[in-house]
Amino acid sequence: MASTTSLVSDFLSFLNASPTAFHAVDESKRRLRHAGYEQLSERDDWKLEAGKKYFFTRNYSTIVAFAVGKKYEAGNGFHIIGAHTDSPCLKLKPVSKVTKGGCLEVGVQTYGGGLWYTWFDRDLTVAGRVIVKEDKAGSVSYSHRLVRIEDPIMRIPTLAIHLDRNVNSEGFKPNTQTHLVPVLATAIKAELNKVPAEGGEEDGGKKCTEASSKSKHHPLLMEIVANALCCKPDEICEFELQVCDTQPSILGGAAKEFIFSGRLDNLCMSFCSLKALIDATSSGSDLEEESGVRMVALFDHEEVGSNSAQGAGSPVMIDAMSHITSCFSSDAKVLKKAIQKSLLVSADMAHALHPNFMDKHEENHQPKMHGGLVIKHNANQRYATNAVTSFVFREIAEKHNLPVQDFVVRNDMGCGSTIGPILASSVGIRTVDVGAPQLSMHSIREMCAADDVKHSYEHFKAFFQEFTHLDAKLTVDV
Repeated sequence: MASTTSLVSDFLSFLNASPTAFHAVDESKRRLRHAGYEQLSERDDWKLEAGKKYFFTRNYSTIVAFAVGKKYEAGNGFHIIGAHTDSPCLKLKPVSKVTKGGCLEVGVQTYGGGLWYTWFDRDLTVAGRVIVKEDKAGSVSYSHRLVRIEDPIMRIPTLAIHLDRNVNSEGFKPNTQTHLVPVLATAIKAELNKVPAEGGEEDGGKKCTEASSKSKHHPLLMEIVANALCCKPDEICEFELQVCDTQPSILGGAAKEFIFSGRLDNLCMSFCSLKALIDATSSGSDLEEESGVRMVALFDHEEVGSNSAQGAGSPVMIDAMSHITSCFSSDAKVLKKAIQKSLLVSADMAHALHPNFMDKHEENHQPKMHGGLVIKHNANQRYATNAVTSFVFREIAEKHNLPVQDFVVRNDMGCGSTIGPILASSVGIRTVDVGAPQLSMHSIREMCAADDVKHSYEHFKAFFQEFTHLDAKLTVDV
């Protein structure tokens, strides 16, 4: 069993390797391969074997990993933990080149419901993915590559209080179009350090389209990205870049009990579920008595509604279940049976009780840090938990002496949602919504308790190990 210290250290490594959803998938892929998981492609026919472990990616921002029990038969259940790889952030606009007041700025879009005021006065950089044109011996190809600029290259400065005297009494209310624009450089410095002319020498149009680098983005930014990729700016055909904080994730607090980081929502649940799956399938005997399929699905685009080809609203999970089932039976009807024997744990961070805003929580439902995973309830189905699924998750906690908490939103406040109701309604799978408690959700820097990382990991691992036996004792629809 992993110690809290080693687990937290591993989690911090995961966080610091994952500034974007693409990087989170890349890091997950690396860990899965190291653990003996075989990569599949959705473009190919699958040939699976009982007792083996596999994974696939979609758009390189969603990843699904699964281990097939040695006693698996088509029609048996899936034990799934679902989380998401994305977090609120600022994404570069298709035309990001902005020049104002003698400064070069970078135009950005807001992604998700971020606490945007927390992005001011931070040391920022960019990361994401780039499509690069490669010409080898006259043969042209296009590579998909990840990039991350380590240095702080931009900043969104606040307005001095001398120019905004009422900011403390009336609140800081930035306009996301005009005020939330990172400064890259001053125009005069950029001119003095001018990079070679964009597009290089004329080459008869063989390079990527001139407009992609010449008119859409500042040459200085393109040069920085190109240098990181060891290519030329005119070989960059397209990119998806986002603004990132350069401050690393750390263990903090006077008692070293907190994790201070961006993207805890929801990389904490992504990490804990992935590590739980890897460790619950690491030895040769782990799958010997397993008759189901253990799975983790980490989706993109949860923060904006999940409606994309790689979001939880897409067929990605049911496609995976169908692919797996069809490898062991040609009877299409067995998938319907399998779904009814399955359970999804929708894992997304929860709101811990804030000591300075205690009135924001319902008095009988106040999850606290160090208190273990939170089971989320909502009568209006903003969460998919019901008595059956709550019982299963709570029973596993009791057997393993793990703490568990409950949360329901106040009646006079709106309730957020998760991938749980989306997948429960589209797939028809039993679902429980859970999450580790945290503070500062959707800030550029969030915080959670180190103990809850361990509680979450152990609870998820126990779920993979216990669900098949527990579900066999549970009768509902008879």
